[in-house]
Amino acid sequence: LIDELNIKISKESYDKIFYYLFRDFIGLNEIDPLLRDYFIEDIECNGADTPLFIIHRVYRNLRTNLVYKDMDKLASFIEKLAQRTGRYISYAQPLLDGSLPDGSRVNATYTKDVSSRGPTFTIRKFTKIPWTPTQLIAMNTLSPEMMAYFWILLENKANIVIAGSTSSGKTTLLNALAFFIPPEARVVSIEDTRELNIPRENWLPSVARTSIGIGKVGEVDLFEILKSSFRQNPDYLIVGEVRGKEAFVLFQGMASGHSSLSTIHSDSVDTLIRRLQTPPINLSPTLVNSLDCVAIATHSVVKKQETRKIREIVEIISVNKDGSALVNTPFKWDPVKDLFYYKKQSKVFEKISQRTGESVEMLQNELLLRAKLLYELYKRKIFDFTEIGKIINDYYKNSSEVLNKFGVRI
Repeated sequence: LIDELNIKISKESYDKIFYYLFRDFIGLNEIDPLLRDYFIEDIECNGADTPLFIIHRVYRNLRTNLVYKDMDKLASFIEKLAQRTGRYISYAQPLLDGSLPDGSRVNATYTKDVSSRGPTFTIRKFTKIPWTPTQLIAMNTLSPEMMAYFWILLENKANIVIAGSTSSGKTTLLNALAFFIPPEARVVSIEDTRELNIPRENWLPSVARTSIGIGKVGEVDLFEILKSSFRQNPDYLIVGEVRGKEAFVLFQGMASGHSSLSTIHSDSVDTLIRRLQTPPINLSPTLVNSLDCVAIATHSVVKKQETRKIREIVEIISVNKDGSALVNTPFKWDPVKDLFYYKKQSKVFEKISQRTGESVEMLQNELLLRAKLLYELYKRKIFDFTEIGKIINDYYKNSSEVLNKFGVRI
């Protein structure tokens, strides 16, 4: 229009007009700058006439100066979010759960009947490029020995569950562990909203679908996808999060020899086993025995800085009929000294030894070698997604060549 009507306009005014048009038509209105800010993890709106809150990577919970004063405007924005996620929201179906095109997860409510302050939304942002194992070591989330331990377990098709509270870093760790899956293996992942980004070609990502309109028309839940996934011949099965009846199929898969990785909301191994054995999951204790190890992720404050840590790695030796478990803890984090301790005895290594014929000593030596390699990559600041993936794949083909290249002595 400016060109057509030959309107004389200053560059500053032109930039302002361009910004608002771009923000409101292509972007997501007032929250667009927040979505583009790398340091912002969550954006939270608690309804009309209350300020938006954000969770910042450094400063954690912060109040913003953004307030939705108009209830209708907020409802129309929720409709826009629903359109962007490709989902449906209405008075009949007032809850929204979906993913934006950039991978961010959206949870929203539509009417005043569901949330008394009016429509609400929470956007959890995800990085397009997942965190690599060396980045997690750099952040001191876990030690190089812990990473090397997971590497050996994944190479030998162990079953791993990552437990922890909301936003404790479960999916971040799950994504980082996927780097260690052997390059030739076929991976099938199943999620209700897409969060995983796995650095490989032979990967089949599946996402559950919500129903269309009223009733369960067209709904495809995690349980159905999981059942059909076993016919897709997966070497590794990754389930984004276990909440209900899909746990039964996942543990059946573990028992039948499919290596499985998953996350679950739980803050300790005892509560995890209780969750698995009580409704709605109702697993039998014998099925829980097919689980090899549980990593407990946690939020913690170290030197007045909020961090995410892997508090402990617990190996499941056996689960009794009464729900009590015999466990071994090879790795533990000490919050006072902020150090990770490693006890050399590993029951999973004994299992692997019986299955493959490799001695436990050989596996322990391999763990130390891989830990040294990962530490060397961290020291050299090799954090790139593609580069890390290539080094790990090369290690599977010719380990001594990779160790020599990085000066790791056997």
